[in-house]
Amino acid sequence: MGLVKMLKDKGVKANPREIAQNIANNVPENPLIEKVDVAGPGFINVYLTKAYVIDEINNLLSMGVRPPHVGARKRVLVDMSSPNIAKEMHVGHLRSTIIGDAICRLCEFVGHDVLRLNHLGDWGTQFGMLIAHLQDKFPNYLSVSPPIQDLMAFYRESKQRFDNEEEFKVRAYASVVKLQSYDPDCVKAWTLICDVSRNEFSKIYKRLDIKNLVDRGESYYQPIMPKVVEILDKLGLTKVEDGRKICWVPGHSVPLTIVKSDGGFTYDTSDMAALHQRLFEEKADWLLYVVDLGQNVHLETCYDAAAAAGWCDRKTTRIEHVGFGVVLGEDKKKFKTRSGDTVRLVELLDEGIRRSEARLREEGRDKVLNEEEFNAAKEAVAYGCIKYADLSHNRVHDYVFSFDKMLDSKGNTAVYLQYAYMRIQSIARAANVKPEDIEAAIGKVQLSLDHPKEWKLAKCLLRFPDIVLRNMDDFLMHILCEYLYELCGCFTEFWDACYVVEKDKTTGNVVKVNMDRLLLCTATARIMEAGFRILGIRTVAKM
Repeated sequence: MGLVKMLKDKGVKANPREIAQNIANNVPENPLIEKVDVAGPGFINVYLTKAYVIDEINNLLSMGVRPPHVGARKRVLVDMSSPNIAKEMHVGHLRSTIIGDAICRLCEFVGHDVLRLNHLGDWGTQFGMLIAHLQDKFPNYLSVSPPIQDLMAFYRESKQRFDNEEEFKVRAYASVVKLQSYDPDCVKAWTLICDVSRNEFSKIYKRLDIKNLVDRGESYYQPIMPKVVEILDKLGLTKVEDGRKICWVPGHSVPLTIVKSDGGFTYDTSDMAALHQRLFEEKADWLLYVVDLGQNVHLETCYDAAAAAGWCDRKTTRIEHVGFGVVLGEDKKKFKTRSGDTVRLVELLDEGIRRSEARLREEGRDKVLNEEEFNAAKEAVAYGCIKYADLSHNRVHDYVFSFDKMLDSKGNTAVYLQYAYMRIQSIARAANVKPEDIEAAIGKVQLSLDHPKEWKLAKCLLRFPDIVLRNMDDFLMHILCEYLYELCGCFTEFWDACYVVEKDKTTGNVVKVNMDRLLLCTATARIMEAGFRILGIRTVAKM
């Protein structure tokens, strides 16, 4: 239809069906294509040959799930998660962490060199009050590590003193100046506070299987900022207004504040310094910022400022804001606790574990699994359902957080997919077919794909590389989730219609194993495994 519009725009009269028929008539013979025909007002149907599909399934089985070709290997930097030091991770960090990790896994799957960056909020005026409070509460902090158990409570204590004690406020401001001057004692106190936070963050990352995340907070870019300001000055991109040094970026109505009227730097300065370092020192080909949609105007302004400075060409260097909506409660408002507080991420994960365990016990899984298997299943379901609920929604939309829907074993949920995968894996075990028997059959047992449901499943399996390529274009991970759900549906239809293992109706003993169909089961499991790995969802052999 797009082709018809193009022709009409050029003044050429065109009938959609006639154009489609002309295209179909001129498709050259190809070993991949059985036939081409035209349907409806001008839709072109291309039918694959059975031989081609069988070859592709055999390649999948013999060589594993291979990524599609995406061109030259890229250096990809992903800015993700980014919690604030001295504050607990909350539900707002969940999306950036989960989506960012899935994008990293996707880029690694296709062969790119990926650097995960955790842009921590580890610098700023708030550290003055934290340092002053630490020095008061733990005066021997230089020689004995302070036993800070609850950093959030520690933060609230220091904030309360800052708001109510004038003498403390004066010392807090003085501590900020000392920190920014890299006073050894203040740097030591700051380091201790940061270490406590990082330790708590690492516990959450471990639970969510977030690996190879490099902490590189705002403090990392402090020494770079004067140089970046100097570069922008020399390029004539800055001007002084109302005592501030600002940078007007073409096409944007709000300038970047590069230097405050008191001579201090800003978040804008920090972000510009980060861009410069990532482009010139890290030599990134792609910069992906997994940050909420509310930051879009600011980030796009920074990206265009970098282009105006000649640091990059946005047509060749992929600098992209991978934005996302907010998490809503079941009342369709921002997800909060009953008291109106932001939901702590650790409490959310704990609740997931509790509900997952209860669901598995309801189903009697604790009776058939040993303790190790039960705990593995409990964690796989809990963290898998939280991740999948996020990733299965279009990231640019808000989504409603509901444990009841997440843990439903029907519909497009992680639990449904995990159960489907487990059932597929159990087929060979139930038929007493060993993994080595399946490997020996690959390439020797001829696939037939004669049944319509076999054919439908095989074609669905072959779409996986195209799904990956689409994800690489837009990083909309719900497309992969929808594909896996569709694949499970195709497999269910195949399983219901085609005997894989035939049993004696009286004794229940295995009479025959249709190895060609078992190979289709194996291919399906391998595609699902690949999809789960990209999404960061665990699989278990028993559930």
